[in-house]
Amino acid sequence: MFRDRREAGQKLAERLQALRLHDPVVLALPRGGVPVGAQVARALKAPLDLVIVRKVGAPVNAELAVAAIVDGNPPDVVLNREIIEVYGLDDITLGIMADRERPELERRRRVYRAGRPPLPVSGKTAILVDDGAATGTTMKVAIRALRRRSPREIVVALPVASPETVAELAREADRVVCLSKPSRFQALGHHYREFPQLTDEEVMGMLGEPELDKAAPQSD
Repeated sequence: MFRDRREAGQKLAERLQALRLHDPVVLALPRGGVPVGAQVARALKAPLDLVIVRKVGAPVNAELAVAAIVDGNPPDVVLNREIIEVYGLDDITLGIMADRERPELERRRRVYRAGRPPLPVSGKTAILVDDGAATGTTMKVAIRALRRRSPREIVVALPVASPETVAELAREADRVVCLSKPSRFQALGHHYREFPQLTDEEVMGMLGEPELDKAAPQSD
Protein backbone atom coordinates (compact mmCIF):
# COMPACT_ATOMS: atom_id res chain seq x y z
CA MET A 1 0.00 0.00 0.00
CA PHE A 2 1.23 3.49 -0.89
CA ARG A 3 0.81 6.48 1.38
CA ASP A 4 -0.38 8.68 -1.50
CA ARG A 5 0.22 9.31 -5.20
CA ARG A 6 3.31 11.39 -4.47
CA GLU A 7 5.02 8.51 -2.67
CA ALA A 8 3.96 6.11 -5.43
CA GLY A 9 5.57 8.41 -7.99
CA GLN A 10 8.80 8.64 -6.05
CA LYS A 11 9.08 4.86 -5.79
CA LEU A 12 8.21 4.44 -9.44
CA ALA A 13 10.86 7.01 -10.37
CA GLU A 14 13.53 5.01 -8.54
CA ARG A 15 12.71 1.93 -10.62
CA LEU A 16 12.70 3.91 -13.87
CA GLN A 17 16.00 5.65 -13.11
CA ALA A 18 17.71 2.26 -13.01
CA LEU A 19 16.64 1.61 -16.62
CA ARG A 20 18.63 4.59 -17.98
CA LEU A 21 15.99 5.36 -20.59
CA HIS A 22 16.93 7.31 -23.72
CA ASP A 23 15.60 10.88 -24.01
CA PRO A 24 12.45 10.36 -21.90
CA VAL A 25 9.20 12.31 -22.06
CA VAL A 26 6.71 11.62 -19.25
CA LEU A 27 3.06 11.49 -20.30
CA ALA A 28 0.56 11.33 -17.46
CA LEU A 29 -3.09 10.33 -17.64
CA PRO A 30 -5.15 12.99 -15.84
CA ARG A 31 -6.21 13.43 -13.28
CA GLY A 32 -4.78 10.73 -10.99
CA GLY A 33 -1.67 10.05 -13.06
CA VAL A 34 -0.45 13.65 -12.90
CA PRO A 35 0.95 13.71 -9.32
CA VAL A 36 2.62 10.34 -10.00
CA GLY A 37 4.00 11.55 -13.32
CA ALA A 38 5.24 14.81 -11.81
CA GLN A 39 7.47 12.89 -9.41
CA VAL A 40 8.78 10.70 -12.23
CA ALA A 41 9.48 13.70 -14.48
CA ARG A 42 11.30 15.55 -11.71
CA ALA A 43 13.52 12.55 -10.89
CA LEU A 44 14.34 11.84 -14.54
CA LYS A 45 14.75 15.56 -15.35
CA ALA A 46 12.27 14.98 -18.16
CA PRO A 47 9.41 17.10 -19.52
CA LEU A 48 5.89 16.33 -18.38
CA ASP A 49 2.86 16.31 -20.64
CA LEU A 50 -0.57 14.68 -20.74
CA VAL A 51 -2.40 12.02 -22.69
CA ILE A 52 -6.01 13.03 -22.25
CA VAL A 53 -8.17 9.91 -22.03
CA ARG A 54 -11.78 9.60 -20.94
CA LYS A 55 -13.04 6.32 -19.57
CA VAL A 56 -16.50 5.07 -20.55
CA GLY A 57 -17.73 3.45 -17.34
CA ALA A 58 -19.92 0.38 -17.14
CA PRO A 59 -23.56 0.74 -16.04
CA VAL A 60 -23.83 0.83 -12.23
CA ASN A 61 -20.00 0.52 -11.85
CA ALA A 62 -18.43 3.64 -13.37
CA GLU A 63 -14.91 2.63 -12.29
CA LEU A 64 -15.05 -0.41 -14.57
CA ALA A 65 -14.25 0.66 -18.14
CA VAL A 66 -16.23 -0.74 -21.05
CA ALA A 67 -14.26 1.54 -23.38
CA ALA A 68 -11.94 4.54 -23.42
CA ILE A 69 -11.51 7.53 -25.75
CA VAL A 70 -8.26 9.45 -26.24
CA ASP A 71 -8.08 13.03 -27.48
CA GLY A 72 -6.84 13.24 -31.05
CA ASN A 73 -7.81 13.85 -34.64
CA PRO A 74 -9.69 11.61 -34.98
CA PRO A 75 -10.18 10.39 -31.40
CA ASP A 76 -9.14 6.78 -30.74
CA VAL A 77 -11.59 4.39 -29.08
CA VAL A 78 -10.69 1.03 -27.55
CA LEU A 79 -13.44 -1.35 -26.46
CA ASN A 80 -13.20 -3.77 -23.54
CA ARG A 81 -15.02 -6.66 -25.22
CA GLU A 82 -15.08 -8.91 -22.15
CA ILE A 83 -16.81 -6.29 -20.01
CA ILE A 84 -19.14 -5.34 -22.88
CA GLU A 85 -20.29 -8.96 -23.14
CA VAL A 86 -20.87 -9.22 -19.39
CA TYR A 87 -23.23 -6.24 -19.53
CA GLY A 88 -24.78 -7.25 -22.86
CA LEU A 89 -24.15 -3.85 -24.48
CA ASP A 90 -24.83 -3.41 -28.20
CA ASP A 91 -23.06 -1.02 -30.59
CA ILE A 92 -25.81 1.61 -30.44
CA THR A 93 -25.73 1.70 -26.63
CA LEU A 94 -21.93 1.88 -26.63
CA GLY A 95 -22.04 4.78 -29.09
CA ILE A 96 -24.46 6.68 -26.86
CA MET A 97 -22.31 6.03 -23.77
CA ALA A 98 -19.14 7.18 -25.58
CA ASP A 99 -20.85 10.34 -26.87
CA ARG A 100 -21.76 11.28 -23.30
CA GLU A 101 -18.06 11.34 -22.36
CA ARG A 102 -16.81 13.37 -25.35
CA PRO A 103 -17.75 16.82 -23.92
CA GLU A 104 -15.65 16.15 -20.81
CA LEU A 105 -12.74 14.99 -22.98
CA GLU A 106 -12.95 18.22 -24.98
CA ARG A 107 -13.30 20.33 -21.83
CA ARG A 108 -10.15 18.81 -20.33
CA ARG A 109 -8.25 19.48 -23.55
CA ARG A 110 -9.26 23.15 -23.45
CA VAL A 111 -8.48 23.53 -19.74
CA TYR A 112 -5.25 21.53 -19.50
CA ARG A 113 -3.66 22.47 -22.82
CA ALA A 114 -4.96 26.04 -23.14
CA GLY A 115 -4.15 25.93 -26.85
CA ARG A 116 -0.67 24.39 -26.43
CA PRO A 117 0.15 21.47 -28.75
CA PRO A 118 1.29 18.15 -27.26
CA LEU A 119 5.02 17.80 -26.64
CA PRO A 120 6.82 16.00 -29.49
CA VAL A 121 7.71 12.39 -28.78
CA SER A 122 9.08 11.28 -32.15
CA GLY A 123 12.30 9.34 -31.54
CA LYS A 124 11.98 9.70 -27.76
CA THR A 125 11.12 7.28 -24.95
CA ALA A 126 7.49 7.93 -24.05
CA ILE A 127 6.74 6.99 -20.44
CA LEU A 128 3.01 6.60 -19.90
CA VAL A 129 2.13 7.05 -16.23
CA ASP A 130 -1.06 6.54 -14.23
CA ASP A 131 -1.82 5.95 -10.55
CA GLY A 132 -2.81 2.35 -11.28
CA ALA A 133 -4.76 0.18 -13.69
CA ALA A 134 -7.78 -2.02 -13.05
CA THR A 135 -8.78 -3.29 -16.51
CA GLY A 136 -6.03 -1.47 -18.43
CA THR A 137 -8.47 -0.24 -21.08
CA THR A 138 -7.61 3.42 -20.54
CA MET A 139 -3.90 2.74 -20.78
CA LYS A 140 -4.29 0.56 -23.88
CA VAL A 141 -6.04 3.29 -25.84
CA ALA A 142 -3.30 5.72 -24.79
CA ILE A 143 -0.60 3.35 -26.05
CA ARG A 144 -2.31 2.84 -29.39
CA ALA A 145 -2.83 6.56 -29.92
CA LEU A 146 0.77 7.28 -28.96
CA ARG A 147 2.12 4.82 -31.56
CA ARG A 148 0.94 7.22 -34.26
CA ARG A 149 3.39 9.81 -32.95
CA SER A 150 6.43 7.57 -33.65
CA PRO A 151 8.18 7.35 -30.27
CA ARG A 152 11.41 5.36 -30.03
CA GLU A 153 9.89 3.28 -27.23
CA ILE A 154 6.74 3.23 -25.10
CA VAL A 155 7.18 2.40 -21.42
CA VAL A 156 4.09 1.97 -19.24
CA ALA A 157 4.79 2.90 -15.61
CA LEU A 158 2.29 2.04 -12.87
CA PRO A 159 2.43 1.83 -9.08
CA VAL A 160 -0.14 -0.98 -9.00
CA ALA A 161 -2.11 -3.23 -11.36
CA SER A 162 -3.37 -6.79 -11.49
CA PRO A 163 -1.06 -9.45 -12.99
CA GLU A 164 -3.57 -9.99 -15.82
CA THR A 165 -3.61 -6.29 -16.69
CA VAL A 166 0.19 -6.10 -16.65
CA ALA A 167 0.35 -9.07 -19.04
CA GLU A 168 -2.14 -7.41 -21.40
CA LEU A 169 -0.28 -4.11 -21.37
CA ALA A 170 3.01 -5.90 -22.04
CA ARG A 171 1.55 -7.00 -25.38
CA GLU A 172 0.85 -3.38 -26.30
CA ALA A 173 3.84 -1.47 -24.91
CA ASP A 174 7.57 -2.05 -25.33
CA ARG A 175 8.05 -2.31 -21.56
CA VAL A 176 5.86 -2.30 -18.47
CA VAL A 177 7.15 -1.23 -15.07
CA CYS A 178 4.71 -2.02 -12.25
CA LEU A 179 5.69 -1.90 -8.59
CA SER A 180 2.85 -3.99 -7.15
CA LYS A 181 0.85 -6.77 -8.81
CA PRO A 182 -1.59 -8.10 -6.20
CA SER A 183 -3.33 -11.32 -7.21
CA ARG A 184 -6.57 -10.00 -5.73
CA PHE A 185 -6.75 -6.52 -7.18
CA GLN A 186 -9.34 -4.41 -5.38
CA ALA A 187 -10.61 -0.96 -6.28
CA LEU A 188 -7.65 1.29 -6.98
CA GLY A 189 -8.22 3.49 -3.94
CA HIS A 190 -7.77 0.47 -1.65
CA HIS A 191 -4.07 0.43 -2.52
CA TYR A 192 -3.49 3.96 -1.16
CA ARG A 193 -3.90 5.30 2.36
CA GLU A 194 -4.77 8.72 0.91
CA PHE A 195 -6.57 8.77 -2.43
CA PRO A 196 -8.40 12.09 -2.85
CA GLN A 197 -10.12 13.23 -6.03
CA LEU A 198 -8.02 15.89 -7.75
CA THR A 199 -9.29 19.18 -9.12
CA ASP A 200 -8.41 20.78 -12.44
CA GLU A 201 -6.61 23.52 -10.53
CA GLU A 202 -4.37 20.99 -8.78
CA VAL A 203 -3.54 19.34 -12.11
CA MET A 204 -2.67 22.69 -13.71
CA GLY A 205 -0.53 23.61 -10.72
CA MET A 206 1.53 20.42 -11.06
CA LEU A 207 1.99 20.97 -14.80
CA GLY A 208 3.22 24.50 -14.18
CA GLU A 209 5.85 23.72 -11.54
CA PRO A 210 9.15 25.49 -12.35
CA GLU A 211 11.30 22.34 -12.30
CA LEU A 212 9.11 20.77 -14.96
CA ASP A 213 8.98 23.90 -17.11
CA LYS A 214 12.77 23.98 -17.27
CA ALA A 215 12.89 20.36 -18.36
CA ALA A 216 10.49 20.78 -21.27
CA PRO A 217 12.14 20.87 -24.71
CA GLN A 218 11.05 23.45 -27.26
CA SER A 219 11.15 21.07 -30.23
CA ASP A 220 12.52 17.76 -31.47
